[in-house]
Amino acid sequence: MSNMKNITNAARAINRRPFRVSIEGNIGSGKSTCIQFFDKYPNVEKHGEPLDEWRNVSGHNLLGLLYGDMNKWTFPFQHYVHLSRLKIQTSPPCNPNITVKMFERSVQNSRHCFVENAKKQNLIEDPEYETLIAWFDYSEKCLDISLDLIVYLRTTPETVWERMMKRGRAEESEVPLDYLKQVHESYENWLSSPDVGCEVLTIDADRGLDCVKEDLERYSYKILGGNHTN
Repeated sequence: MSNMKNITNAARAINRRPFRVSIEGNIGSGKSTCIQFFDKYPNVEKHGEPLDEWRNVSGHNLLGLLYGDMNKWTFPFQHYVHLSRLKIQTSPPCNPNITVKMFERSVQNSRHCFVENAKKQNLIEDPEYETLIAWFDYSEKCLDISLDLIVYLRTTPETVWERMMKRGRAEESEVPLDYLKQVHESYENWLSSPDVGCEVLTIDADRGLDCVKEDLERYSYKILGGNHTN
């Protein structure tokens, strides 16, 4: 009887969690701008990519190390990324009025996009790949990491490469166009899969920022949960 009560309470807790929206897209696709668009909604808790955290892992710039030598640093970087995304995705909301939790990329993205691409490009060895998969599988089985909606900012690799060069982040200066093409292909494969796990809203982010904002406004009801019941 006690076990049944615990299961029921756990189910209720899951049902009360905020509507989870992952903003997905290639480097330079406009994910941060997309999240900032929803600043005007006080019921939305927003999380950008934890770049500062990745740049200072006990004094080590793991993001910089990754872009400097992907063969050497992809495994520890993806391991740490999984941890940081897991904390964002599963942490309770900052206050009881939050009904939507929005974050830049997801645990699922790390697993199905970046880890798969790393394996395909021989950036990680088989034992490293299997370790990362086991880490994800355990998280999926034992924690509620489910997504309710993915907003995919679809871009061409050439467009985001130009944007990336213009914004001038130090770590990104060494990222080749070929890598952006690989990430794009991984995104397309993942988000076209029948096993993606939730609805995918695709927005053409090759267009100007004003056009993207118009789409965000047009689809805001859906992005903010619509008829979702907490």
